[in-house]
Amino acid sequence: MSATSGQGLPVDSGDGTRAVRAGLPEPVKHEPTLPGPVFAAHFHLPGEVTGPYGYGRDDNPTWTLLERAIGELEAPGQDDAETLVFASGMAAISSVLFSQLRAGDAVVMPSDGYQALPLVRTQLEAYGIEVRTAPTGDDAQLDVLDGAKLLWIETPSNPGLDVCDVRRLAEAAHARGALVAVDNTLATPLGQRPLELGADFSVASGTKQLTGHGDVLLGYVAGRDAEAMAAVRRWRKIVGAIAGPMEAWLAHRSIATLQLRVDRQNATALTLAEALREHPEVTGLRYPGLPGDPSRKVASQQMRRFGCVVSFTLPTRARADRFLDALRLVDDATSFGGVRSTAERRGRWGGDAVPDGFIRFSVGAEDPEDLVSDVLRALDESSR
Repeated sequence: MSATSGQGLPVDSGDGTRAVRAGLPEPVKHEPTLPGPVFAAHFHLPGEVTGPYGYGRDDNPTWTLLERAIGELEAPGQDDAETLVFASGMAAISSVLFSQLRAGDAVVMPSDGYQALPLVRTQLEAYGIEVRTAPTGDDAQLDVLDGAKLLWIETPSNPGLDVCDVRRLAEAAHARGALVAVDNTLATPLGQRPLELGADFSVASGTKQLTGHGDVLLGYVAGRDAEAMAAVRRWRKIVGAIAGPMEAWLAHRSIATLQLRVDRQNATALTLAEALREHPEVTGLRYPGLPGDPSRKVASQQMRRFGCVVSFTLPTRARADRFLDALRLVDDATSFGGVRSTAERRGRWGGDAVPDGFIRFSVGAEDPEDLVSDVLRALDESSR
């Protein structure tokens, strides 16, 4: 008999089945399948403080269902795994870093990760924490692990799309006494499961492809170590970086279509990357699922899907801006993972070591033929 999780689902259920059923409560006659958001700052709590819900900064029934849903995607069948949701991806990232590290500790972080990480580094160093950095590619963080308390991995990296070997890095870090956190935002739990690869924490911005509609700010942390997760929970309570009940409900509602969206977006991303590979002005093309990509070998060993983001470089800043202006089906916007395709010249923000003409392209759910045609037309028109 197969092991079960969630609503009695076999652990080996398909991703679509799991996404549709994830986190749902047991059915009750005349009650909705997914209960609506619970808006409550406080709950009836006579007598002694017992039970799960007492005050809205500590817990909320809407969070509980969402946390269960995400946990069933990140760690199916792992009853010792816990998930906590936060107000944003950065709130989730901060909760791990600042709950696990103390003055005098050392942390290893990617030098090519999310552009807000340099801000985090400044704050960590202000608290007396040593920050070491190395690129994601070629598992370069191995060289600076000795004596570290925490290894922070981002794979695929944002925006460069390099990939590192999570199993190898986790084994090396644990052998040196370090905890391991993996930013799983770009992959999503349908792309890879860091806890199964040996990580202690899987952290992500649910703002991106997990919810997929560009209308929710959300983050989460999943982990198996009870003591470490208790510290993360305590940090959430102290800082108050909590998800709103409406955002949590919208996120849970959106997860039901995750597999449909991810499969469409990932397939179109590969189609777009293959088309861009033939264009003479496109350089530095990256997509982990593209045959010949430097990350393809490692990615194929640990990822089940390769993400919806394609990156490439056009010759100049002006050329990139003209390309973005010429697109008709693609919004010039930041973030990624939404059902509507977006693209941006990433260098406009600063903080990323990328060329002026570097484009981060987030593939949406449009018809592949329409999207590729629009991109190729915009490339041709903007070259004049």
